[in-house]
Amino acid sequence: MSNEPAAGRAAPIVTQLFADSRRANEATLAATLPTIPEAADRVLACCNAGGKILACGNGGSAGDAQHFASELVNRFERNRRALAAVSLVTESSTVTAIANDAGYDRVFSRQIEALGRPGDMLFAISTSGHSPNVVTAIDTAHEHGMSIIALTGRDGGTMAGQLGGDDIELRAASGVTARIQEMHLLIIHCMCRLIEDALADE
Repeated sequence: MSNEPAAGRAAPIVTQLFADSRRANEATLAATLPTIPEAADRVLACCNAGGKILACGNGGSAGDAQHFASELVNRFERNRRALAAVSLVTESSTVTAIANDAGYDRVFSRQIEALGRPGDMLFAISTSGHSPNVVTAIDTAHEHGMSIIALTGRDGGTMAGQLGGDDIELRAASGVTARIQEMHLLIIHCMCRLIEDALADE
């Protein structure tokens, strides 16, 4: 066993993780800079037209979906009017009932069948781009006349191939799940800031 203090042993690991995050940050910025403002504009336009945002994802991405919906409904950094957004991951009775009766692949799509309307938007998050229930949710959203903003990673996965001309993909430039999640949260915060700036300009 090493006699080196724990902090000393950990310092190179922490330094490396911060360096990896910086590289992912810079690469993701280069890839998404033109589309993050467009995505923010589209979210605000959807809400201004009477539509709503439905957000979904699994695991850490479920947390991001809930986070984004809460920022829209309440506030990010300043007080302003509420925006219509619903997280599809938080109703435990609904999610578990659908998973039990129809299968986990339909936990989001079934809710979209109930809540989605033409002009609404699906905010779909998956670090791999292959999550079956998110993939199914995108198909169902399209069937209901909804557009998609997809947060992905790696090569975009199945989700990237599902998207049409009215959809937007924001892909984190990394193959590591933790780095992708970090970039997704930063993208969400960028969008929230841009949306609130636009609302302040009103």
